[in-house]
Amino acid sequence: MVVLNRIYTRTGDKGTTALAAGGRRPKHDLRIEAFGTVDETNACLGMVRLHTAGHEIDPMLGRIQNDLFDLGSDLATVETGKPLPYEPLRITQAQVERIEHEIDQLNAHLAPLRSFVLPGGTPAAAVLHLARTVCRRAERCVVELMQKPDEKVSPEALKYLNRLSDFLFVASRYINDKGALDVLWVPGQNR
Repeated sequence: MVVLNRIYTRTGDKGTTALAAGGRRPKHDLRIEAFGTVDETNACLGMVRLHTAGHEIDPMLGRIQNDLFDLGSDLATVETGKPLPYEPLRITQAQVERIEHEIDQLNAHLAPLRSFVLPGGTPAAAVLHLARTVCRRAERCVVELMQKPDEKVSPEALKYLNRLSDFLFVASRYINDKGALDVLWVPGQNR
């Protein structure tokens, strides 16, 4: 259980932040950047949900927001090979499969695309596109982190981010009246 009695601790005043299993890293460390960008994605989803209350995708977004806290915990818990006094929270294959199912569920109602989609249409769709781009940045951070020989990241964490960006794209189309309000890219339109 999380208990936050004090919000400021002063422990980060020297430019470091704590990891879940102990130890500290500089705030510019790639692992910190990765889970910080996951947190940004979650904040974007909070903005999306201002526009989706009562819509059928809102409960999906709520589950995803919770998953993103799981993902942040996963990334903040560095695998050291040493036993921990608790079971670390990791993204599971079941979470990846649930989001795949939701992508398929929404995409079944959409016509195939014949052009790229510009962010826009409805306010919810525009913010979903913003969340998608932030999610893609988080994914790039995780991929870079995985390339470092001394850093371990669960493969499901990366899969989840990859599927989430796909979900956010499909959800943006779905909330745009199932694609009818999509703003399509017109190549060379302003030449």
